[in-house]
Amino acid sequence: MEPGAADSQRAEIVQRVEALVAWRVSGIEPVEPGLDVRRFYRVRLQGDQAPPSLIARIDPEPGPESDLEPVRSLFAQHGLPVPGRHGGAPGIELLEDLGDQNLETLAASAGEDRRRALYAEACALVPRIQALPAPFERALDHALIASKARKWLEWVLPLALGRDASPAEESVVTRAFDLVAGVCERAPQRLAHRDFKAANLILRPPSPERAEALCMIDLQGAFTAPPEYDLVCLLRDSQVPLTEAFVRARLDAIRPALPGAPEAEEFARRFDLITVVRVAKDIAHYVHAAHARGDRRYLPFVPQGLVQLKAAAQRAGARDPALLAFAELVDPLPERIEIPRAPGEQRGAPCEP
Repeated sequence: MEPGAADSQRAEIVQRVEALVAWRVSGIEPVEPGLDVRRFYRVRLQGDQAPPSLIARIDPEPGPESDLEPVRSLFAQHGLPVPGRHGGAPGIELLEDLGDQNLETLAASAGEDRRRALYAEACALVPRIQALPAPFERALDHALIASKARKWLEWVLPLALGRDASPAEESVVTRAFDLVAGVCERAPQRLAHRDFKAANLILRPPSPERAEALCMIDLQGAFTAPPEYDLVCLLRDSQVPLTEAFVRARLDAIRPALPGAPEAEEFARRFDLITVVRVAKDIAHYVHAAHARGDRRYLPFVPQGLVQLKAAAQRAGARDPALLAFAELVDPLPERIEIPRAPGEQRGAPCEP
């Protein structure tokens, strides 16, 4: 984005913020975006009883109503930790500034006891989410899982193999993802955050009114899914390496607390099957962002994702033959998927918002 355009955009955001709150804006700075189109700004405030800052969530493609607020308010009404809301209008939400300490960064620096406690706190949110009624009909359905298969076939395999997938390879991927879709559709359906990964769990600092706690962000995609879905997002996170013993301990501890307490073997089966489609989708988004937009920030997570994908596919293949063929397809893939740099692309530079 050109400097003049960035200044103009900031000035527009300042105007919109000041139209929604009673305080003046003293400064504004961008927060690093994720892979979607939304952009975030930390807005500094001044005035009587003004919080030091808020987060302005900007959606360049807004719908007629907020996509975030129905879920955020539902969670808040039931005592789940989410950011407070200070106002909104089409394309903009003003949210409590929770700070920058997310579980991803904390997991990398915390000692084992602290990491275990944080992940136990995160896992304990999952049954609380699942106990809520779903306010919509969005679901992890066959069409959504089929879209993940297409991304793997069209975005990953051509770059990993140096050629398009063959008809036989396409059939292997399609059969595997179809099996996962069938298992998911027959499973109990529970409300899920949908992107319950460590980067979306912010450690809200303590205040006189409340204790320090992990707080959920990026709520707008919530849907219904099998009870294992959010746990896959958290414990098979391509951006946070966790030992298998650590993951198994968290799963063993939380499974009995889930509504309906899934039977252990079916729980393990669905956990591995969902891992396959979820991690495959993550890898596809990482390589597509680098290849199509020059946004290479997430490429360092591809090797970890591939390790998790291959291991989950092997475990799933031991139970379901359709997954064994998929495991045999992905096992020889290289540890790293090289994405050639476009002419003029700056080394290490993320794509412009």
